[in-house]
Amino acid sequence: MSDNILEIRDLYTSFRSETDGSVTNVLNGVSFSVPRGSILGVVGESGSGKSVTMLTVMRLLGKNADVSGNIFFNGQDLLQLSEEEMRKIRGGRISMIFQDPMTALNPVYTVGNQLREMIRLHRPDIKDVNAYAAELLETVGISDGEKRLKQYPHELSGGMRQRVVIAMALSSEPEILIADEPTTALDVTVQAQIIDLIKDLTKKRRMTTILITHDLGVVAGVCDSVVVLYAGRICEKGTAREIFKDPHHQYTKGLIAAVPGAVPGKRLVPIEGTPVNLKAMPKGCAFFPRCTKAMEICRDELPPDRTFSETHSACCWMNELPEGFDPFAKEEEK
Repeated sequence: MSDNILEIRDLYTSFRSETDGSVTNVLNGVSFSVPRGSILGVVGESGSGKSVTMLTVMRLLGKNADVSGNIFFNGQDLLQLSEEEMRKIRGGRISMIFQDPMTALNPVYTVGNQLREMIRLHRPDIKDVNAYAAELLETVGISDGEKRLKQYPHELSGGMRQRVVIAMALSSEPEILIADEPTTALDVTVQAQIIDLIKDLTKKRRMTTILITHDLGVVAGVCDSVVVLYAGRICEKGTAREIFKDPHHQYTKGLIAAVPGAVPGKRLVPIEGTPVNLKAMPKGCAFFPRCTKAMEICRDELPPDRTFSETHSACCWMNELPEGFDPFAKEEEK
């Protein structure tokens, strides 16, 4: 059995406009692997392709989406499965939790109704469904599970609703848990609790977790490896230690510089400008318009993927310069 539970190779995802038929390329050749039993952080600003990557994995895209490439889950290409075969994997062997728990839960049904439905669907072997549902709530840190099963989502706090959503995702005992910005709608204290919960559950249940986030502070605390996305392309990937200690892409460096306390003694430095328009992508590096180190070649040609270790690689023209050479030295002297 491979050490990687999930392998994404040369993945392209585009969307056709239903009004004028134009095509927007959202993912442009994304490739990475997820080691079994690890926590992977997929990071980047809004619009970078994080959620679309995982929705492509789950095959939850609309009819106007076109996908090519390979998504191997335990050696099986998910893109080659029929919808019926995919339904056995989606929600069962691969579960996903979303940003806003209030939209993930149906307000007219009790927590118990919704949790029991998930259990019956994915765990028909469970005889005492109600007891298992209460046990799941206790597992995710909700006390008095029997009482909570009778409550409606609006009767719970935001943090408790997110815990319910996590319990529903865990009900099938998945091999992979995908968490899409699971703390965005929560306050700082509850965010930390939810992240600690996900980390703890990953270890105890021997799952593999993919954490989608724009918060590098969260990534630094829980993730084993990191994939940095920008405009549907991977800028950099590596272990969390490699990414934070020795970043090689200017976008990665910019994200780290914007994290409070990431660089001791230095003020926060925001990344100037706005994310690139996917309908008007530059010929070269997509980060070129916002990069403080941009060169002419960055505008005209895509940078090659340079490897620094077995796990660490980045696509940036600055990596191709001779060691010690600074193209901006003369400009600074002037």
